[in-house]
Amino acid sequence: MALPSFTQHLSLLERCGLVKSKKSGRVRTYELAPRPLQAAEDWISDRRKLWERRLDQLDAYVLTMKENDDDDPE
Repeated sequence: MALPSFTQHLSLLERCGLVKSKKSGRVRTYELAPRPLQAAEDWISDRRKLWERRLDQLDAYVLTMKENDDDDPE
């Protein structure tokens, strides 16, 4: 990745509040901003729980359908 592209990405992350930067002379240092990242992590965790629950329900339904199919005499 070229330096200008990398710098653009860091600038975008800074505008979004996900990183903070400090400039000392010609050196710019970046650090992660934990609070916005925690909010993102919480949202992702909620989505994960939701989809795990839905997939568990689907699994139970499929197993029930399979058991019913196995019980049917043809």
